[in-house]
Amino acid sequence: MSELQASASGGRVRVAVDTPQHSGLTGPLDYLSEQALAPGSLIRVPLGKRELMGIVWPGESDQATAAELLRPILGVLEGLPPLSARWCELIEFAAGYYQRSVGELALSVLPPQLRELDGTQLQLRLKRVAKWAAEQAARTPDAAPVLPTLSAAQTEALARLDGLLRQAGAEAAPPPLLLYGVTGSGKTEVYLRAAEHALAQGRQVLVLVPEINLTPQLEARFAERFAGVATVSLHSALTPAQRLRNWLAAHLGQARLVLGTRLAVFASLPQLGLVVVDEEHDPSYKQQDGARYSARDLAVYRARLEKVPVILGSATPSLESWHNANEGRYQRLALPARIGGAALPRVRLFDMKTLPVKKGVMTALTAPLLQALRERLARGEQSLVFLNRRGYAPVLHCGECQWKSDCPHCSAWRVFHKADRTLRCHHCGFSERVPSACPTCGNLDIAPLGRGTERLEEQLAEALPGARIARIDADTTKLKGELEAQLGAVHAGEVDILVGTQMITKGHDFRRIGFVAAVNPDGALFSSDFRAPERLFALLMQAAGRAGRDAEAATLGPSEMWVQTWHPEHALYQALARHDFEAFAKNQLAERAGAGLPPYSHLALLRAEARDAAVAKAFLDAAAAWAEAQPEAQQQQMLIYPPVPMSIARVANVERVQMLVEAGSRAALQRLLRLWLPELGALKREHKGLMRWAVDVDPLAI
Repeated sequence: MSELQASASGGRVRVAVDTPQHSGLTGPLDYLSEQALAPGSLIRVPLGKRELMGIVWPGESDQATAAELLRPILGVLEGLPPLSARWCELIEFAAGYYQRSVGELALSVLPPQLRELDGTQLQLRLKRVAKWAAEQAARTPDAAPVLPTLSAAQTEALARLDGLLRQAGAEAAPPPLLLYGVTGSGKTEVYLRAAEHALAQGRQVLVLVPEINLTPQLEARFAERFAGVATVSLHSALTPAQRLRNWLAAHLGQARLVLGTRLAVFASLPQLGLVVVDEEHDPSYKQQDGARYSARDLAVYRARLEKVPVILGSATPSLESWHNANEGRYQRLALPARIGGAALPRVRLFDMKTLPVKKGVMTALTAPLLQALRERLARGEQSLVFLNRRGYAPVLHCGECQWKSDCPHCSAWRVFHKADRTLRCHHCGFSERVPSACPTCGNLDIAPLGRGTERLEEQLAEALPGARIARIDADTTKLKGELEAQLGAVHAGEVDILVGTQMITKGHDFRRIGFVAAVNPDGALFSSDFRAPERLFALLMQAAGRAGRDAEAATLGPSEMWVQTWHPEHALYQALARHDFEAFAKNQLAERAGAGLPPYSHLALLRAEARDAAVAKAFLDAAAAWAEAQPEAQQQQMLIYPPVPMSIARVANVERVQMLVEAGSRAALQRLLRLWLPELGALKREHKGLMRWAVDVDPLAI
């Protein structure tokens, strides 16, 4: 008897429940039900001594277990439509590919508050959602939105998209579209028009952004354009009640537009018609704990399942997406020019080796840079100074005994934060007051080494008295509403110089900024991570893209990007100076092809953590020995590298060791991982002292 037949008449049902990884229960479990249950229904079931939420899962039950040994379900969450078969397919694929249990992933992406509701509470929530949806539909715009005139490239891109939208749901899934447009070329307008066309067809639209701080800004753009269209956001900054309401609105089809960060790729959207992934290259789309999924890759897979278009937009596409477009797997649409005739900023590479070598010369705020900032201030232009390190200084230092402010719990330095006089570890959170003297030798003269955004802000205020300076980083935007207020001040022209980390380089449409400076970007050029140059190039291109976005403001003077570097001759900076992503991508892909790195190979990382590094290493050595003995590893071109400590080896007194697996075939790597996982669970039980292990498929940071 098939599962659908069983559900129709009651009897045996498969249920996905959140089982712990060490239990070895990775698939759905069988239960008994007296009533008919459609796949995707939310129910409550017993597991051991606990009562859990579960999802009736499509597929065949395991007939090997006698019915009298099965436990009955405890209840059904009435009034909620079942999750769709395609949603279940997406979860099943993601769980299999990223090596997690189906139930663990399926339940973790549902709103936590949903698990706590009984039938009465759910009905109350559903009434509130219906009332909210009615209020949204009743909104009317003060005036019809003024639509900007499209460029020829935007018109061509939309014509291609319209053709794919008309084919949505056809026999074959449309190819993913890589929208490659320089910063300020109007990618957001293409998203808005494509969303408008999908909504006109009665479909829902999913728009993904990399960072939470971009969601309110994009939400405002969509709300302005689509008054009367119910729009919700899904991200981790929402309260549990907000997340539940927004998820229910999307699941019931009442929310037509869903904007969110990586978690939103799992939103239940029964009438999905278009998926947009903005800044598709951004590493924030990769989850770094639990199920380490890539929301961008799953967005592409989900669009294929639903047979709807997916737009991947970026000025600096990931090399994987660029390679897919080169190979014909993706269609590439180009927006090569800025809207309104605005010019891209001129990039000036300032050679730090030309500075005089003498004590007291600042290597962050050089005299020529300060002069350039003064000129912009005199013209009434805004400037942006970018440094991807928060805090006052990366470390405090004693010149007598060479003590540095290391963290007692991590193999990292504690950062000096001058505002609250603390030394704070950005890895484990350990914080204490700055000592009045060196804790080792008692020297009173301990001083900061290096600089972060806090110190940069202070030095700018000293060097440019009268300039209105604002700092935006994780320290200044902790409280709700702070980020919006600071961005509002920048947009209103109440700030002359904006200082910040990568938070301010992504997606923001600053109309008044004419000058951008990157003061210390060289570190990533010599990283052991092969993806570091790609990340640096994207970050600098995005930072440059904040300047000169308004063609009218350019009448004050040409926009400029200033890069202070000790290596101006480096190929990365030379490509940046020409705004030549294509040359940079060609160079990087050639290097990766020669080294056999992604996208020309496929990687997985096995990580292990223990109080003693030797315990973690012994576990990984045993895991490697088992894997190397398997035919899958011997027959395929597969390399299992020796275990090594992670770049920050100790965090919160836990030692972290990793082992890289490289395969020429994605399928072969997946087959090995499926065989390996049960064995890893058994090995953990043998290696006493091992705290946890995890597999990261397609890792971004190595």
